[in-house]
Amino acid sequence: MYNLIHSLTEPLIIIQTLGLVGIFAIVFAESGLFFGFFFPGDSLLFTAGFLASQGLLSPSWLFIGVFIAAVAGDSVGYAFGKKVGAKIFTRDESIFFNKKYPIKAKKFYEQYGTRAIIYARFVPVIRTFAPIVAGVGEMKYATFLKYNIFGGFLWSVALTGAGYILGNSFPSAAHYITPIIIVIIIISVLPAAREVFRSFKDKQKM
Repeated sequence: MYNLIHSLTEPLIIIQTLGLVGIFAIVFAESGLFFGFFFPGDSLLFTAGFLASQGLLSPSWLFIGVFIAAVAGDSVGYAFGKKVGAKIFTRDESIFFNKKYPIKAKKFYEQYGTRAIIYARFVPVIRTFAPIVAGVGEMKYATFLKYNIFGGFLWSVALTGAGYILGNSFPSAAHYITPIIIVIIIISVLPAAREVFRSFKDKQKM
């Protein structure tokens, strides 16, 4: 079981084993399926972009497929949240299913909705739950879809494009791809880590 999980969270292993189809499936799952939060979205796209620059993947299919998978995944997450979210968010002390979340989500998206959908694309874990919470919070789908498309485009192009440009500009960077991926992972989790730390400090003051 550990080996399976390890394989599914290592960008190079995913790409070498599953190819483009695997990349699209991971992006789709991480964008809106409840269990997809542990997948390595940012580092996966960067690595895929880099490998595309080396001729190992089709750049056109990569960019188009990732964008479609990201938008479709978020739409499924929204539909899931809207249909069953209120039924699963029923617990008082649960980290993931607290019944206060739908109320907070509705207020949050009414105030920050457009920016939240876009920003969430670039934050691991939050990226997975944001569309679900948008559905629970009853955000209008037309509004959600518009910013889902915009955010999905920015995220997919930014990450794959960064890897592609690096590979074209510095082919020798292939020798340092693992350290680069580690740096990307660290950078990508900083916003979430900051929020956790801030929440912890607030609780300490209470």
